[in-house]
Amino acid sequence: MKRAALYLRHSIADLNPETQPAELREFAMARGYEIVVEYVDHGVNGARVRRPALDRMLQDAAQDKFDALFVLSCDRLARDAKHFLHVVEDLNRLGMRFLSLQEGIDTDGPAGAAIVLVVSALNGLDKALKVERIRAGMRRAQLEGRRIGRAPLNVDHASLIRDRLAGMSLSAVARKYGLSRSSVVRFVQGDTAAQSPAR
Repeated sequence: MKRAALYLRHSIADLNPETQPAELREFAMARGYEIVVEYVDHGVNGARVRRPALDRMLQDAAQDKFDALFVLSCDRLARDAKHFLHVVEDLNRLGMRFLSLQEGIDTDGPAGAAIVLVVSALNGLDKALKVERIRAGMRRAQLEGRRIGRAPLNVDHASLIRDRLAGMSLSAVARKYGLSRSSVVRFVQGDTAAQSPAR
């Protein structure tokens, strides 16, 4: 008998959480699977990559505790394409079948492999478009004369370095000049390096 695992994620907004497992059980059994384990994340945001039941499911998959994973819909497994693809590729690598009831996805056979490739391509396209949008925005900002990145700190470097070298504590210097402790260290180290003779 083929062994099925169900992954269920109940959000806080789910009015009838029992609907999900009932539909999935029927879906799996109609395909000749025996349900051996159910993984349930209650009230966990789907955008989170780490979830207790999801993590446990992936660990059990690596230990060959089931043959196929059934979900009600892909967004119950993962909200973004990158995470979804990562999970499905992990399952494929382990020889596990992935089935989603609502989208009709089944990774078994050539059609299933094609689905994974399409999702992967779309994920790559989405990344490329995001990068290009960021670059276009930066180019536009430069043409309009707007600053890109943080504004330079308006600090009296000489006074800061004198205070620090005179023995004022790192925290006191940071408070006085409105900086972080790490910024104070960078200023002092930069000045020390600049004054060091070249070898």
